[in-house]
Amino acid sequence: MSTAEIMETVKKIRKRFAAKWVCLTGGEPLLQNVGGLVRELKTVGFNIQIETNATIYRPLAVDWYTVSPKPDKYFFQPEYRKKAAELKLVVTRGLNLDIIQNLRSKFPDEIPILLQPQSNRKWSANLGMKILRNALNAGLKNIRLSVQIHKIYGFR
Repeated sequence: MSTAEIMETVKKIRKRFAAKWVCLTGGEPLLQNVGGLVRELKTVGFNIQIETNATIYRPLAVDWYTVSPKPDKYFFQPEYRKKAAELKLVVTRGLNLDIIQNLRSKFPDEIPILLQPQSNRKWSANLGMKILRNALNAGLKNIRLSVQIHKIYGFR
C-alpha cells in the first residue's frame, strides 16, 4: 500500500474518529521505509507513536517510541536509551528478574518498564505478577504490569 493510499484511509477513519495519535506497529514497522508516512501524518496534525523491537533505528519525527526488545538477548539500538518513552516486555516463560534488572540499568528510571502478559494468558499474567513483586522488592523503580485491553474486550 502506498503512502497516498494509507493517507486516504486515515482521512476516512478520521472523519468518524477524531483521533490525534497514530501508532505504527505490527511486525516491525521500521523494516519499512515509514519516513514519508510519518511526514504526511505529521503534516495533517497527528502525533506519532512507533512500537518497535528496537533492532533498527531511523531518525524520524516521532513523538513516542514504545521499545519492545525481544528474547533471548533483548538487543536494542543504543539511540533508544534516550528516545524511548516506555519499555514493553512480553512476559514469556524465559523472562526473569535478572533480565528486568539488566534492562532497568540501561534505561533511566523515568522510563517505565511494562510487563505485558503474553496474549493475556493466565500463566503469563501470574509470572508477570511474580516478576513485578520481585522487581519492587529488589528496589527497581517504575516497573508496571500492563494488559491488552483490546483482547479483554474483544476489539479487533
